[in-house]
Amino acid sequence: MKAFVAGLPKAELHVHHVGSASPRIVAELAARHPDSTVPADPAALVDFFTFRDFAHFIQVYLSVVDLVRDAEDVRLLTFEIARDMARQNIRYAELTVTPYSSVRRGIPDVAFVEAIEDARLAAERELGVVLRWCFDIPGEAGLESAEETARIACELKPEGLVSFGLGGPEIGVERPQFKPYFDRAIAAGLHSVPHAGETTGPQTIWDALTALRAERIGHGTSATRDPELLGHLAERRIPLEVCPTSNIATRAVATLEEHPLREMVEAGVLVTINSDDPPMFGTDLNTEYEVAARLLGLDTDGVAALAKNAVDASFMAEAAKTRLRSEIDTFAAAWRG
Repeated sequence: MKAFVAGLPKAELHVHHVGSASPRIVAELAARHPDSTVPADPAALVDFFTFRDFAHFIQVYLSVVDLVRDAEDVRLLTFEIARDMARQNIRYAELTVTPYSSVRRGIPDVAFVEAIEDARLAAERELGVVLRWCFDIPGEAGLESAEETARIACELKPEGLVSFGLGGPEIGVERPQFKPYFDRAIAAGLHSVPHAGETTGPQTIWDALTALRAERIGHGTSATRDPELLGHLAERRIPLEVCPTSNIATRAVATLEEHPLREMVEAGVLVTINSDDPPMFGTDLNTEYEVAARLLGLDTDGVAALAKNAVDASFMAEAAKTRLRSEIDTFAAAWRG
């Protein structure tokens, strides 16, 4: 299974920009900015990325965000993420980017957008990895961050931008307050993909669906606690972006054995497998597929079908979806042969 997953062409839909910085890149950035609390020793990052709870995870995450201080940092980070994806045979990824966090630290919005776009074009040209952006509101920063994120998304709207999201802590950050900003983004042609139900109950997911008009749900871990919600997700084919190892690392789920992935699949929900913040959680997308295969008892054909779920749930053009599905089928058939 490990070898099959490693060679399998894949798409990823829930993976964060700064959260994808490898230990090598984090250490390089920390060395460039020695006033940071982040260790410049890659080995020390293992302990630094051990989280007590979700609040501690956010604290550590923001300390890494603080390492990205100019457009060159942004460009370097983005291209190196694509390089790591290429090594995993990830052909397409919708990368969750939080421009507010960088702009408020002094990077001009135009320079930030130009840096990610330059890296995107280079990644496709040099690595064969297609990147698209989800511009994401950091919920913990309040409505000011929502206004700024919506402004950057709607006014600058880079070519690679396809969706609009909401991340950060859920407890005490109600989804409906962000409705006006999602309405603006949707009117500008962007898809709605908020996080919901990661560390809170099913009502947060309902709020994301009704107030924010979510087309996909980031995590949705608590959906299994509401049979009506599960039925709604299954009937409407609203995908869940499931990140198993992340849920354990942030203590959203106690153990992998207790993860609700199987219940989601058995209820007929369209699930996709994702890595969230892979180096921070000591994982990558290949590892997450191996975890999912164990939890669901899948053979190689089952894992290939799971990979096609991500293609189906993506915002790729139909012709691109057809090509990637064909790549997956061809690889799986050759493996059987």
